[in-house]
Amino acid sequence: MTACQPILSRRQRPAGENHHLWNNHGTWWFHGTVHQPDGTSVRVRCSLKTTDPSVARRRRDRILTAAAAANQPVKA
Repeated sequence: MTACQPILSRRQRPAGENHHLWNNHGTWWFHGTVHQPDGTSVRVRCSLKTTDPSVARRRRDRILTAAAAANQPVKA
């Protein structure tokens, strides 16, 4: 028997280059949803600790790449 892996959810049609990003009073944050094997979901939020949107996009991309590399399939 193998354990089910959590799946990071992504919308079918991304809203643009700032998808999964949120600017909170000048600081950019990553927001995503991880779907658990038991059918529940967990919202993931973390500060990207930058005021620069291009830096925030690169850090967001690293988070999504790391999730895929950790054997957590990204739900398209």
